[in-house]
Amino acid sequence: MAIRRHRGLADDVYGAIFDKLMSLEIAPGARISVDGLVRELEVSQTPIREALGRLESEGLVVKTHLVGYSAAPQISRLHFDELYELRLLLEPDAARRAARNVTEQAMRRLTNTADRMRRLDSGRERLSYARFAQLDAELHDQIMEIAGNGLIRATLTHLHTHFHIFRLMFHARVTEEALVEHESLLVALSSGDEEGAERAMRAHIARSRDRLLVAFS
Repeated sequence: MAIRRHRGLADDVYGAIFDKLMSLEIAPGARISVDGLVRELEVSQTPIREALGRLESEGLVVKTHLVGYSAAPQISRLHFDELYELRLLLEPDAARRAARNVTEQAMRRLTNTADRMRRLDSGRERLSYARFAQLDAELHDQIMEIAGNGLIRATLTHLHTHFHIFRLMFHARVTEEALVEHESLLVALSSGDEEGAERAMRAHIARSRDRLLVAFS
């Protein structure tokens, strides 16, 4: 699908390649042809290379000297287990602190992000799945920001946990159940319920882990 040229070209090219990676249209470990993307998206190499560089910084693309670009390999079971162990150590406590710190303005931002996730066009499932992954990462990052520990937030951001996890499996259950869990979490945050927010975040992460374990079976 061609990308129309305008000021947001770089973002559009990034979005197009991101969608292909998240929906597994570009399979984990597969070579990525810059020339092929130039032909498909009908843009020059410059925005393609800019987008691939950005995706490399997010851990979704690997650049090998004298070889070129490829999609990052799928995460291993060990890496998966370690990511979830880390999340269960950090995010429930951060949710507790976020419930203590949350303001009306911050709550509006969280609610807006959750609403955008619910409004995604289910008729374009694979595209919506990629967008859901981005918004899921945004929602969790907003909670980490409210919690107020910059080091924890930076650590989780650097790991790009959500992108790696969502690439494991394309399935409606992953998004449908997450929406319900997000709602419980936001209710606790909005009421300042520290223990409730911690429980809701712990349950959400544990259920997310359980949903995706089937990808390794």
